[in-house]
Amino acid sequence: MDITLDSPGTTAGTNNNALATDPSWLALKHGATTLQGLQAKDGSVPNAEDHPAARELIATISASIAALAPHFPHDAQYLSLLQDDFAKWSEQDLAVPDFLDSLLAFNPQEHRIDGLGHLVVFPMYTQNGSTSRFVEAVLVEVIWPEFIGELEAGNYSNKLFVPLRFIDFTPGYDTNSAVLFPESVAVRETPTFTWGAIFQDREAARFRRVVKAAAEVTRLDLPTDVVELLQNQALTQETFVMWDLIHDRTHMRGDLPFDPFMIKQRMPYFLYSLEELRCDLTAFRESVAVEHDETASPEARHQAKVVQYAVIFDRIFRFAITGSRVRNYDGLGGQLLFAWLHQHHVLHWTDTKLTIDWAEVPDVVIALGREIEDLYWRSIDRPKLAHWLAAYQLVSATLTPNPASTWAKGPDALPLTAPLREVTDQVMDDEFPLSMFYEALSKKMSGVIESTTGITGTSAE
Repeated sequence: MDITLDSPGTTAGTNNNALATDPSWLALKHGATTLQGLQAKDGSVPNAEDHPAARELIATISASIAALAPHFPHDAQYLSLLQDDFAKWSEQDLAVPDFLDSLLAFNPQEHRIDGLGHLVVFPMYTQNGSTSRFVEAVLVEVIWPEFIGELEAGNYSNKLFVPLRFIDFTPGYDTNSAVLFPESVAVRETPTFTWGAIFQDREAARFRRVVKAAAEVTRLDLPTDVVELLQNQALTQETFVMWDLIHDRTHMRGDLPFDPFMIKQRMPYFLYSLEELRCDLTAFRESVAVEHDETASPEARHQAKVVQYAVIFDRIFRFAITGSRVRNYDGLGGQLLFAWLHQHHVLHWTDTKLTIDWAEVPDVVIALGREIEDLYWRSIDRPKLAHWLAAYQLVSATLTPNPASTWAKGPDALPLTAPLREVTDQVMDDEFPLSMFYEALSKKMSGVIESTTGITGTSAE
């Protein structure tokens, strides 16, 4: 299907932002939000006395989808099947919903066009948001600048990656959730996943607010390029698109353990820390390469430079102190990067002021990436438990473990002949506590970080 854009933020003559006040969208949003109050965690409506009200709400949702569908001709089949799935659910006693047919018809990865809009409605959970499969509705548009198309068509192919911007959403996304994944949808069987979407406007807005505050607290003199990021939401969104384009594809590339995602396996959380950090450090390393690639476009080279700043600042300022201290693998990755930079003498906390030697940073960051890659390369020749122990040694060589840790006492203190889950159980919820620096920073930054819940690129301005 040919899709033409009249202007940025416009799809086939539709102003996507204007849809946020369209009566049909408002009716859909209200209907879905009200329906959530009748749903159980698995998405069903368990109380028979609620069924008449639920069916009335579903009728409103379906009618609203039909009214909005002409704005999204590229999603015509999906939106038609979506109404069918709602009708079948309503007719089948509102048990656990099954939206597989409409999910399989929704393929946003096939139309990665800057400013293209989508209406997304599913019973689904929202990562870092709601763990219940409630009916959620989201109005979004694609972010796909020309230089990203250039990179994706070249060395950084990632056919599954869909970068998005929020227009409006139901309560499950008025949270910290910044992703939209098909595996979150209620279905009768697990399909092959063909796309994954990230809300770059939320990531960019959080970054801008948190880094600005953290720089003030630490008295850090920011490079000119970072100041530009903090002033320009659109530029920062595109920076995160490039970062995530490379990060996302890295999960299945390189010399990997047999199952790098560790899906459905109960493993020590620091292994997840290393996997996420490996992907971010790969994005950093590849951005260094693009920055110095004279065949790349000027826009791609400039964006590659600011990606490096974004990786470092988001990791050390936001990741490290966001969330609870219960197996916080992203937090641990941020702590590890900060400590590595400090212990390699390119980051300094002197006279209560933070300074960074930017000219030396790339080599030091890339060296940490190589440490993790070497751990991975060796993993296929090691038993699983030996790999876990080697990973722990890598992290604890830089970060100080909890003084009460059993793992920190070495292999002799662990039940090595017991089932692996018992070894995992010995990892403390907060195996690597915050340093004194981060304890103090967290107290000063907690309000700022909490204020980013539900933030979007529009609300940040």
